[in-house]
Amino acid sequence: MSEQSGQEPGERTASHIAHNARVWNYWLGGKDHYEVDEQVGNQVTSMYPSIGEVARADRAFLGRAVTYLAGRAGLRQYLDIGTGLPTAENTHEVAQRIAPDSRVVYVDNDPIVLTHARALLTSTDEGATSYVDADAHDPGAILRAASGTLDLGRPVAVMMLGILNFILDTAEATSIVRHLVDAVPSGSHLVLTHPTLELGGEGNEEAMRFWNENATPPITARSRTEIEGFLEGLDILEPGLVSCARWRTDGSDEGPIVAQFGVMARKP
Repeated sequence: MSEQSGQEPGERTASHIAHNARVWNYWLGGKDHYEVDEQVGNQVTSMYPSIGEVARADRAFLGRAVTYLAGRAGLRQYLDIGTGLPTAENTHEVAQRIAPDSRVVYVDNDPIVLTHARALLTSTDEGATSYVDADAHDPGAILRAASGTLDLGRPVAVMMLGILNFILDTAEATSIVRHLVDAVPSGSHLVLTHPTLELGGEGNEEAMRFWNENATPPITARSRTEIEGFLEGLDILEPGLVSCARWRTDGSDEGPIVAQFGVMARKP
């Protein structure tokens, strides 16, 4: 596995400030977090008790989405932006189990993610896995780095699970998505999840306010209409823009509806 970074992990580690990648890991039952992450995670849970269900539903959505992409859609290239800390059933594990020649580029900019990516994000001999230390605000840098592993002239699955909510300006978030989608050819897919105050998520507003005052990076929820704006010009696959807990489930893995939209769209 290769990685690209302009800084050593220790230069940007802030163990006294809760960080989304580590708090998310805590909600998923992982061990890669600090005490401050537990404290903030517990406080958010007390304000919005279903946040753990959101985290688990988002992770399950990832597995179903990659299973579809590697299987029915036949994709062999994945650009996973905002990957977070490695856990079980990462994108490359799901994809390469179905198609061993799959190539996956992970992108994140948290130093603890970088440290674990070096050790955990391995690949089959037939495929490839790499890690890019880059900010989602800079899609050009992401694409330049990813081109060392991916052939951007062939279809790519652009995975943006729970990342656009950290781009606070909707116009900027839309521009980032367009930049990425414009850089990949017909047959590529865009996969998104995004928190919302719809779908029963109204109670999350106070918790998000607390998060923005006590953790990093700041977060925002978006409406169905705003998220649909990210998908302009793309063909949205069934079942459309729905709670990620209800996207292509077979009934056996269907949990409660969570306030996190999930969607997949294809570039015509």
